[in-house]
Amino acid sequence: MTTATITATNPIADVLKKLGVLDVNSGISTGNTWLKGEGGALQSISPVDGTLIGTVHGATKAEYDSVIATAEEAFNAWRSWPAPKRGEVVRQIGEALREHKANLGKLVSYEMGKSYQEGLGEVQEMIDICDFAVGLSRQLHGLTMHSERPDHRMYEQWHPLGVVGIITAFNFPVAVWSWNTALAWISGNVCVWKPSEKTPLCSIACQHITSEVFKRNGVPEGVSSIVNGGREVGEWLSNDGRVPLVSATGSTRMGKAVGAAVGQRLGRSLLELGGNNAIIISDRADLDMSLIGAVFGAVGTCGQRCTSTRRLIIHDKVYDAFKAKLDKAYGQLRIGDPLNEKNHVGPLIDKQAVDTYLKALVAAKEQGATILRDGGVVTGPGYESGCYVKPAIVEATPEMPIVQEETFAPILYLLRYSGDVHDAIRIQNAVKQGLSSAIMTLDLREAERFLGATGSDCGIANVNIGTSGAEIGGAFGGEKETGGGRESGSDAWKAYMRRQTNTINFGSTLPLAQGIKFDL
Repeated sequence: MTTATITATNPIADVLKKLGVLDVNSGISTGNTWLKGEGGALQSISPVDGTLIGTVHGATKAEYDSVIATAEEAFNAWRSWPAPKRGEVVRQIGEALREHKANLGKLVSYEMGKSYQEGLGEVQEMIDICDFAVGLSRQLHGLTMHSERPDHRMYEQWHPLGVVGIITAFNFPVAVWSWNTALAWISGNVCVWKPSEKTPLCSIACQHITSEVFKRNGVPEGVSSIVNGGREVGEWLSNDGRVPLVSATGSTRMGKAVGAAVGQRLGRSLLELGGNNAIIISDRADLDMSLIGAVFGAVGTCGQRCTSTRRLIIHDKVYDAFKAKLDKAYGQLRIGDPLNEKNHVGPLIDKQAVDTYLKALVAAKEQGATILRDGGVVTGPGYESGCYVKPAIVEATPEMPIVQEETFAPILYLLRYSGDVHDAIRIQNAVKQGLSSAIMTLDLREAERFLGATGSDCGIANVNIGTSGAEIGGAFGGEKETGGGRESGSDAWKAYMRRQTNTINFGSTLPLAQGIKFDL
């Protein structure tokens, strides 16, 4: 990156070089072509140590329009490729990601702040979705139906939509993009990615990896495009009638704006928004197993996952015992450089996130909550970025306003219940968000009631595992203010395609449906 500040002390300078991030200073690309980037400059500052990693130049409206035009042209060719052939290209992307896994995982860790192990896990998700998409490329099936009319056949098939706009958040700077692109590409779509302005270098690395594979296979320029920039890029995508689907991951506030803009033009939106996720810990739970799920869910990625555990709903009979276990476990957490695999908790993304975290703790105290394990900013050598905070534990009540909110930080609220599992479920469901949920119990009846129609109202409901983390094979997403979208596995591919019903008359007459008579 010719205009980036790459210092001798930058711990990932060699990684940036291997990933091709040093080769360009623009954040706008249609594949192997990089535009100038005459919009505003985006600074990538690592929350790990406060280092300015590099400067990426964002797009102007004219450059954005140029990208969309190239993508539209690419779609006309790409959609004609047989789906298994498109799947073969995605398979090769998966292989390339395997080769770059260590380096890309390190870049994710350093630019975003999650632990190196979590960075590797995020790249593994990319590999997994490529594997899933390869098989799916031979299974984009429709249905056949019997017609009520003689000598007629009915069936349905699925066709690609066109240009798919993808807006991603900083907390998963590469995986969520791949969830969308792998399925969109094998379906015959082309993709335009607006990455988070907080993690632009990850997008450039992904574009380099992808474009090399595409070039080898003769994939048209514009099948994979990135447009870095600020909020305005997301607004361009959302209001653009040339983009039939916008998939957006981020806050509920952002999702409402995207959904309204796309809906106004009768486009489609796939929204993956906030989560206020809870684990119910029954008096019939294995407390040691519950502890692992709760702690990782609450402090993994420093509480910056949409599936992070925000609330523990604990039965009175085991409340004190579990609280003691939790407090002891928090006392053993190591906070520090996420590239050091001995540490459990890395930094928040930036000082604005730190400020939000601190304000939430103040609000909890003002609303009458009890602070079991106090938070605060970690200072001293190794913490110069100012983005390291202590995971906090707060004893609260379900009706407190702060408990109803999602704070993207490691704050865990402990809530009591004393009745049966339905009382716990009522507490869990009494928030606006509906992404992930879990119950810890060895009682089959409790587990089944939690999963039943009167149980969890979330898109994800787990038994004896935590709220955080999901496998590629299942559809990912939630209800209520989480947006209702589904990505990744199961039949999520249908979101990227349009359904068409076909009726074929192979007879010599033209009977009408419903027995209607129309004689000439």
